[in-house]
Amino acid sequence: MGGLSYSKAGVDTGLAATETGALARILAQTAAFRTDVGRAVMPNGYYASALRLTDELGLAICTDGVGSKLLVAEQVGRFDTVGIDCIAMNVNDLVCIGAEPIALVDYIGIEQLQPGVMAEVAKGLLEGARQSNISIPGGETAQLPDIIRGAKPGHGIDLVGTAVGIVPMERLNDGSKCAPGDVVIALASSGVHSNGLTLARKALFDKAGLTHDSHVEELGTTVGEALLTPTRIYVKDALALFDADIDLKALCHITGDGLLNLNRVAADVGFKIDSLPKPQPIFDLIQKSGDVATAEMYTVFNMGIGMCVIVAPGDVDRACEVAREHGNEVSVIGSVVEGPEKRVTLTELNISGTKSSFA
Repeated sequence: MGGLSYSKAGVDTGLAATETGALARILAQTAAFRTDVGRAVMPNGYYASALRLTDELGLAICTDGVGSKLLVAEQVGRFDTVGIDCIAMNVNDLVCIGAEPIALVDYIGIEQLQPGVMAEVAKGLLEGARQSNISIPGGETAQLPDIIRGAKPGHGIDLVGTAVGIVPMERLNDGSKCAPGDVVIALASSGVHSNGLTLARKALFDKAGLTHDSHVEELGTTVGEALLTPTRIYVKDALALFDADIDLKALCHITGDGLLNLNRVAADVGFKIDSLPKPQPIFDLIQKSGDVATAEMYTVFNMGIGMCVIVAPGDVDRACEVAREHGNEVSVIGSVVEGPEKRVTLTELNISGTKSSFA
């Protein structure tokens, strides 16, 4: 049968790209409905979309959720961190286009109300809001016993957020300024973050037979707690980089698709990554537990890198200094190269990819 993959775990990224592409093409027609205030100025989204408010100011908007990390939270019986994940997955996307996040509204779908769970979710949302300096002015909850299912009967939950930010029109950034010779700097992740949990759960729990409370020496904690490590929020770091006197070419939030997120930049360039940092132990455990190919791991997970900063060569030292001032582990990992096919090559591993997978 071979090792596990994302598709064997039940997530078809190829079909997802086709179907979301079809959705986006149809919804792109809505841009014609607003031609002045609210006109899309970054209509297809780089990591977030931007709408024109005035000639000087735009409104940035994006939406994302926590995904199947919530199944781990159910198993562990701990919900006070998933709100951080919900906010992080949104605000980390907003800052990539140069926006300052200002607010988020949440949606919580539940199978059945369980005592104390909503308050615990709220604690994480509060902490995420504090870290990213945003307000949460409202939201929505729905009890959906016929739709939501979880790890335990009656305990299913879904958590999604929609975030908005403000962005000076002159600061809008979609990576179109990236050019060969620019340098790629990596900011460390805190762990798995909120992507690839379907594959992680299948590898650790189904294939390796571990449980959420299995203590693993290499992790220094239980499997469940390691997987629940909150997604790092990069808002203050990113805004400081935009405000610094450097030639900031792009920010790339490394989520699903791993370092292939680099080819989201609008410029027709490729990336040569030749100095990868060592991933956290949780990734090695997932790979060994599920016999997951290295190329698959780097396609699905962030592998220790939560955000990439792309700058002109002369600004590397200053960019690293600014990032370290905010407590980041920083490493220079590669460079921008010629390549209209937008290939990302991990030279140390002898793998490369152009779309949704490394090979």
